[in-house]
Amino acid sequence: MDQQQKVCARVSQKLAGTPERVYDAWLDPAMIGRFMFGPALRDEEIVRFTLDGRVGGRFSFVVRRQGQEIDHIGRYVEIDRPRRLVFTWAVALDRDDASRVTIEIVPAGAGCELTLVHELAPGFELFKDRVTEGWTKMLGALGMSLA
Repeated sequence: MDQQQKVCARVSQKLAGTPERVYDAWLDPAMIGRFMFGPALRDEEIVRFTLDGRVGGRFSFVVRRQGQEIDHIGRYVEIDRPRRLVFTWAVALDRDDASRVTIEIVPAGAGCELTLVHELAPGFELFKDRVTEGWTKMLGALGMSLA
């Protein structure tokens, strides 16, 4: 990704779970189906989730919205449990490294604080607010799932 054209959506959320529990939710298909996708978040049906939770491993999260299947794909770039997770993010028709998501988790009181930065691909600058809203909604759902 061209560093000069990088646009980042950034979201932070305090969560009640331990850093380990919050981190593990990002690599657990059942949890991903509760906070990132599915009817609890938007009008969609989960078709299938696959993931290989190791550096270089890939994931595919397929959902059906308005009769159309959408495959969210990516590759895990960095896995440092329970502090940092980095992965690429795209829809199957795009390159699988179209954008990059970095998650950092730090202890905060009895829980933790998660900061997510989504580096958008060039050409997606107009989607920054929409991406920020989406991740904010997902992190809120993560907090509810962990409660």
